[in-house]
Amino acid sequence: MLPNTGKLAGCTLFITGASRGIGKAIALKAAKDGANIVIAAKTAEPHPTLPGTIYTAAQEIEAAGGKALPCIVNVREEQQIINAVEKAVKTFGGIDILVNNASAISLTGTLETATKKVNLMMDVNVRGTYLTSKACLPHLRKSKNPHILNLSPPMNLNPMWFKNHCAYTISKYGMSMCVLGMAEEFRGEVAVNALWPKTAIHTAAMDMLGGAGIEKQCRKTDILADAAYCILTKPKTFTGNFIIDEVLLREEGVKDFDVYAIAPGHPLMPDFFLDVEIDTTTMNQEGYGAAKEEKKLSRSQQEGADAAKAKTESAAAMPSGPVAETFRVIQGAVTEEYVRSTQGVFQFELSGDGGGTWYIDLKTKGGSAGFGKAPVTADVVMSMSSADFVKMFTGKLKPTLAFMTGRLRIKGNMALAIKLEKMLSQLNSKL
Repeated sequence: MLPNTGKLAGCTLFITGASRGIGKAIALKAAKDGANIVIAAKTAEPHPTLPGTIYTAAQEIEAAGGKALPCIVNVREEQQIINAVEKAVKTFGGIDILVNNASAISLTGTLETATKKVNLMMDVNVRGTYLTSKACLPHLRKSKNPHILNLSPPMNLNPMWFKNHCAYTISKYGMSMCVLGMAEEFRGEVAVNALWPKTAIHTAAMDMLGGAGIEKQCRKTDILADAAYCILTKPKTFTGNFIIDEVLLREEGVKDFDVYAIAPGHPLMPDFFLDVEIDTTTMNQEGYGAAKEEKKLSRSQQEGADAAKAKTESAAAMPSGPVAETFRVIQGAVTEEYVRSTQGVFQFELSGDGGGTWYIDLKTKGGSAGFGKAPVTADVVMSMSSADFVKMFTGKLKPTLAFMTGRLRIKGNMALAIKLEKMLSQLNSKL
């Protein structure tokens, strides 16, 4: 891990979303130098499922050697931002660093994203970042070495990062565009940079998105804290950069990255917006060149689905091949326990050999799996290639990774989709 140098001693950091997760980790790293931390976050009372409040975070920061100022701030409310900035300046004499960490996420397609969710992501991610930066900038310009650091990605225009969660991508790239614009606007006065993890980071939000067991594929928040510390201790001439945590730390001489892993040695899941080198060929074919073919397949799949209504689910009517064999094994593995614990119906729209419409019914008594549409309305519809489907059900491709890299599209109940990964881990020994 990156050692502290004391360079942030006496500096005041205004960090949004600092009551838990990445924001708190950055705060604690700076606190070890003796920094002043303004905890600008919403959670004043204990949350029923998420850990920490602005007050418990303040206790940890002061225990680590820093000074803390907890402020109730919802970045959707401009006046709350202004009030917290004024309180910070009155308490600590100024602001040296702003970390725009607060963020909202909904990994849903255009038609599945409720307007209130769109508003939330745009308000928190884009507008909140912009307004907090605007409120802090007059004070940052008075600092000797001011920085703004946004937790946002490089703007990768590969269409696969848009097609599954367009609104979320727009909102995160909006944060990155703030970096692009403000870095140039305030060049020579205030450094403005973006930081993004190479791999998934274990936070409460990741637990909700990925379900139980996802932490083994993640790194600790410490890696982002170390990377942020490295950026924030650089001169203000270091500006306009879109930084990936591991790349920066390697340049700084860090060699042991196992210390950042939740489960050292376990394969790590790449984060959103970063193309995975090992999957480049597959992703290029499926993300770019196959666009027209994908539309044709969708129409043929729909025709196949309509025709399937007239068919029985018997083995004789079921196509042959790896997909059919996988469903045959799934059918044999379905138990009342799976049905009782899952209570969901999954429909699969598969392209390629053995494709078409398939289903797993884990809601109806006894459960079932087979070719065609389910006996009852599907709760979740998953679209992917037949080859990736077989890989997913034989443990060679994680559903979360398939989704994050654009190889799996999900419509419907995301919570049930997450349950599928747990079920797959139990089924893999039989497939």
